[in-house]
Formats: sequence, structure tokens, C-alpha cells
Amino acid sequence: MENRTTVFYVDDNLKSSRLLTSVLEECGFRVIAKNDPIEALALCQRTHFDLALLDYEMPLMSGSRLAQEIKFLVPDVPVVLISGRSTLPAAELAFVDAHFGFETVLDDLLWTMRILVRPKVVTMEDHRPDQRAMTPWANST
Repeated sequence: MENRTTVFYVDDNLKSSRLLTSVLEECGFRVIAKNDPIEALALCQRTHFDLALLDYEMPLMSGSRLAQEIKFLVPDVPVVLISGRSTLPAAELAFVDAHFGFETVLDDLLWTMRILVRPKVVTMEDHRPDQRAMTPWANST
């Protein structure tokens, strides 16, 4: 079982996507990258990821609209929106857990992504056998 955080990254700019994907993977993240928000929405219905990282300005569907759709499908997954703007209207951030805009420091983005993803905690319950799976013989001993 892989323990890395899986980031679902959607950015229509191929160069930016390749660069940030490379940086994220170098920092220990597993990245599922898409360049089309419509294709990304279809994929997010059939794949597991721990965090969505979305570009704000994309054709066909904005990052804030995609964030809304993702939150509808997987409400507990944090969404980070990146843009070339310093600020965005509050309505654009309604379904976003964090926004990083112009002059963002990469370390701040990475730190926030790590903070937003809940740690995978293994409990003793995870190691106990399922009582329903035990045979009658096991119950009689």
C-alpha cells in the first residue's frame, strides 16, 4: 500500500502542469494530472485522491466551478485553487479550502497542502479480524 498523498491536479497550461507535477513528485506527492477540466471531472468520479489542486482560469470550466463539482462528489477532499491573481471574489472561493495567487511562495503551497490532508492514522481496530469472518470453530475455542 502506497503511503504518499495523492494530488489530483488540473491545469490547462501544459508547461505549468508538467513543471508543478515534477516539483510535487520530487516533494513526495503522487500526482494525477489532467489538462481538461471536463475530463478531470469524469476521472475524479472513478479515482481516489487526497487533495485537489486546481488552476483558476481554464476554458470550458473555471477552477472554482470544478471545485464546486468536486466538493459535491467528494465533500471531505480539500481543494486548493491556484491563480495568477492576488485575490479572488469570495463567491469564487466558496468551495475552496485555500487559494494561492500571484507571488505565492512554493513552500507555502506545499506546507498548506500537507496540512490540509488528514494524516492516515492506523488504529488497533484496523488490525482486529472481522468477527463475521470467523468460523464457528474459532468462536468455540
